[in-house]
Amino acid sequence: MNTMTATPMDEQARAILRGNDRGGYTVPTAGLYPYQWNWDSAFAAYGFAHFDMTRAWAEIETLFTGQWDNGMVPHILFHKPDPGYFPGPDVWGGIGPMASSGISQPPVAASFAKRMYDMDPKAGHAAIARLYPKMKAWHRWFMEWRLDQGAVCITHPWEAGRDNTPDWDGAMAGIEPEGVGEYTRRDTSHVDPAMRPTKYDYDRYIWLVQLGKSLGWDEAALLRENPFRVADPTMTFILLRAERDLAALGRILGEDVSETLANIAVLEAGAETLWNPDLACYDARDARSGRWSNCVSNASFLCWYAGLDHPGMVAQYDRISSICTYPVPSHDPSSDRFDAKRYWRGPTWGIMNALIGFGLTEVGHAERGEGLRKATGDLIVRHGFAEYFDPLTGEAAGGGTFTWTAAVWLGWASPSKGAI
Repeated sequence: MNTMTATPMDEQARAILRGNDRGGYTVPTAGLYPYQWNWDSAFAAYGFAHFDMTRAWAEIETLFTGQWDNGMVPHILFHKPDPGYFPGPDVWGGIGPMASSGISQPPVAASFAKRMYDMDPKAGHAAIARLYPKMKAWHRWFMEWRLDQGAVCITHPWEAGRDNTPDWDGAMAGIEPEGVGEYTRRDTSHVDPAMRPTKYDYDRYIWLVQLGKSLGWDEAALLRENPFRVADPTMTFILLRAERDLAALGRILGEDVSETLANIAVLEAGAETLWNPDLACYDARDARSGRWSNCVSNASFLCWYAGLDHPGMVAQYDRISSICTYPVPSHDPSSDRFDAKRYWRGPTWGIMNALIGFGLTEVGHAERGEGLRKATGDLIVRHGFAEYFDPLTGEAAGGGTFTWTAAVWLGWASPSKGAI
């Protein structure tokens, strides 16, 4: 661990994590997101690991208390009632051991568990022994229910964590959200509606939730009946990386990792089905229609995090970076679908930058990785611990005092981290 003295920004980041701590789990930010979110929680654990390793492991272990019998780990765990939040547990009708949503999120938990173990193997050994079979079951659920040609699909835009990205526009257009009814959103009362998904998007989000609930979250039925099924770079690259890290944890524990190694081979082949030759980039693919999204997104650049160094991606990265003050934007700024402040249609996200930066450095693009780390650190210093940022101006957007941005600072972007 880095022994440099903590900076005032480091202390502020720690205070954000402590302030968002609800006792065993962390909310993304007070008010806007009052529950435990899946991949947010793994980032939170990584942030805590830099000053409270016991609390860090508790975060991931709490996440897995919501795991369903089929292995799925929900994207939201409703630990305590908050009647003002929509859609709440009654709308979802989750079938797990506690009130939860019915979909998952990118499985970064194994990868951050591996990073935490590497920071302090003695403190982490017992935790990974408990978590390993649960993480393996979650990954197996993806392999059983989410693959198309070896790439990982999402069945709801929220599942990718990139809710309103243009990647989903084609598949969303095929949904007629009949019978959704009236509802009151919480997000637009906390954040400028211009920074959030539109009502057009939200009607379709809720229609998909209602479909899942009506089918009892039966995966076989959803596979037949859900019109939204998109092979996604986010999920594919993150699960591929998570399987690599799970194999490493399995070897530490002396486990048979043959199933995980077989999954890695399937996912590596599946990732190449996301290469759009006309776009010259990794892209989302509608598994129902076969059509490309034709989107260069920040998820496209997670290829390096997955250990895949396609020669065309450096050129795309350099092009995108050259037209942004603060890369990596969630959508190509040269696209007519780019919106600098609307959630995943343009803004830069610290969490995605960290994953991209890890990958760049690991596959040998260290100068670009360090450049992204410094640019992200500068962005946070200038504009705070926001949920996301305008990639052209750096202006803060979305929620404030955000857990995962604080975690990214502590684990990667802070000058106290030095070169990675």
